[in-house]
Amino acid sequence: MTRLEQLVKELPPNLQREVEDFARFLVEKRNEPQTHRFLQQDWAGGLREFRDQYSSLQLQQQALVWRGNSACT
Repeated sequence: MTRLEQLVKELPPNLQREVEDFARFLVEKRNEPQTHRFLQQDWAGGLREFRDQYSSLQLQQQALVWRGNSACT
């Protein structure tokens, strides 16, 4: 008996079913054809309205502030 089988046998029946479900999920996930996803850039141009107010660097810094990461400014 493998170590994994021994560990599963020590679990109560409801948790054994969870382990089985998770293992099936992993097998299905592994067997799914890998689809290539392309980088989405639908955000491009989203700050266009601010181009006259800020330089490129200032706009990057301001975007960090708007996102709540003001430690980088």
